[in-house]
Amino acid sequence: MINGRWLTWASLVGLLVVASGCAAPRQAPVGGSTGADLVTESDEPELRKRARIRTELASGYFEQGKTTVALDEIKQALAIDPTYAPAFNLRGLAYMQLGEWGLAKESLGRAVGLNPRDADAAHNLGWLHCQLKEYAEGDRYFGQALAVPGYNGMGKTLMAQGVCQARSGDSASAEKTLARAFELDPANPVVSYNLAQVLYRRGDYSRAQFHLHRLNSGLLANAETLWLGIRVEQRLGNQLGVRQLGEQLRLRYPKSKELQAYERGAFNE
Repeated sequence: MINGRWLTWASLVGLLVVASGCAAPRQAPVGGSTGADLVTESDEPELRKRARIRTELASGYFEQGKTTVALDEIKQALAIDPTYAPAFNLRGLAYMQLGEWGLAKESLGRAVGLNPRDADAAHNLGWLHCQLKEYAEGDRYFGQALAVPGYNGMGKTLMAQGVCQARSGDSASAEKTLARAFELDPANPVVSYNLAQVLYRRGDYSRAQFHLHRLNSGLLANAETLWLGIRVEQRLGNQLGVRQLGEQLRLRYPKSKELQAYERGAFNE
């Protein structure tokens, strides 16, 4: 369940990091012949299989919030196979969770170095650089993830990239990137909110209104979306819309800082 503050920058970390799949990779036909069998899990080397199983176990602990236990399992996986890229990716996520940014960067860098076509690891490394305000590096790794053929996480990566471009002050790029993310996933509330925020800052109030109306008419509206919607309606001169959204804000979030700002009339803060 998404809580009432999922739209803040800090809470995006949990939404935007992704774990690499730990399954044995599908490889090309042996010898390149179209009639040859694919290399399947039964062909997986014993050490790689053991490392994969340990990493899968670590992933389960990580998802349960048992980060230090997960790190211990990852340590054992890498002792078995020190070239297993998904273990480095998961270790990077665990260190991010613990706020160990330097260790996280080293681990994710190892994951990408071992497998440059691991789009999940490249995505995570891009997001890590974004957290460290190293925006150009972050953008480069997001681009690397998006360039991997068949990558099925493009919507999430475009969302992360657009958020980071907005944070860096590159509103023009953020708008384009978030618009692409919206095309892929129009129901994603984080994409809609952040795209509306970029449009609001650029003065495109009508388009911002479109995205916020969809959000604020549904179950995922919160104090932030309502307050941004109020400011958009105020800019458009729609006082009825301002009052309607203001009443929602008052009824649903009576102790919020957004309601305090609304009651002060602080539309331009």
